[in-house]
Amino acid sequence: MNAINDEKITSIDKIKESLKEVEYICSKHIATTLYLSFQLNKPVLVEGPAGVGKTELAKKTAEFLNIPLVRLQCYEGLDETKALYEWKYGKQLLYTQILKDKLNDVVRGENGLRESIEALHRYDDIFFSRQFLEPRPLLTALQKKEGCVLLIDEIDKSDDEFEAFLLEILSDFQVSIPEIGTITAESMPLVFLTSNNTRELSDALKRRCIHLFIPFPESQLEREVINIKVPDISEKLRIQLVDFIQQIRKLNVKKIPSISETIDWARVLLLLHADTLNSDLVRKTLHVILKFQTDIDVVSENIHDLTQHAVREAGG
Repeated sequence: MNAINDEKITSIDKIKESLKEVEYICSKHIATTLYLSFQLNKPVLVEGPAGVGKTELAKKTAEFLNIPLVRLQCYEGLDETKALYEWKYGKQLLYTQILKDKLNDVVRGENGLRESIEALHRYDDIFFSRQFLEPRPLLTALQKKEGCVLLIDEIDKSDDEFEAFLLEILSDFQVSIPEIGTITAESMPLVFLTSNNTRELSDALKRRCIHLFIPFPESQLEREVINIKVPDISEKLRIQLVDFIQQIRKLNVKKIPSISETIDWARVLLLLHADTLNSDLVRKTLHVILKFQTDIDVVSENIHDLTQHAVREAGG
């Protein structure tokens, strides 16, 4: 069952427009992938370099659909007690103390330890029922009656065992809890998994998902993003800074500037009341877009040519 209002996802163009309304500029390819995911009820596996908008895509999808976002941040050693559920042991202990007299009544009249344990065993399911269950992100997402976006962020940082554990959820939208049984989704969540490709994901996981690769954006798309995120910057400077970033991505640098760094740089230039790029201004602000000194050194060696190219691109 899917309780999500599908009026906003009736077409590829509608999805693209809806994302733009919440300040996410996407390509036709991204909008098409989301449309197929919505229609087929399949998770989306979003891969690509860090900082190109993989996580933001899930957040903005939840925003334009006006449904909750449930996020699971993956890391090495993550297991089901942190991702799915755990028992409220403190609450169980508290209730045991409160009901101590009742427990005495249950075992009164029993002869010996074995008979007392058997008498208590008839009631132990009470302490392993839903009211003592602490849902974690995966179970929370399945219990959202109004639907939600489930973001499983940086799945490549988790272990192979956890990846295998996810397969039941991704294929059947259900989980099995030994003490309770199988819990099926109240409403199918829209699932996004992101990966920075730090390790190869299994074929079984990929089969359950629609694959989406988000590369670094082309110049026109990146300028549109800057126009949305930093609307007060002039068109000339917007063209210049995007061209400068695009040139850096062709150099031999350790960390290629992402679109998030482009946005940060645009905001810095706006704060500095810049109206055009020049070598001195660029040199003073390189640390905003480059995170390693070796990269700053590489760009500094070419800073004059890169700046002049950017200025010419804007008709300067």
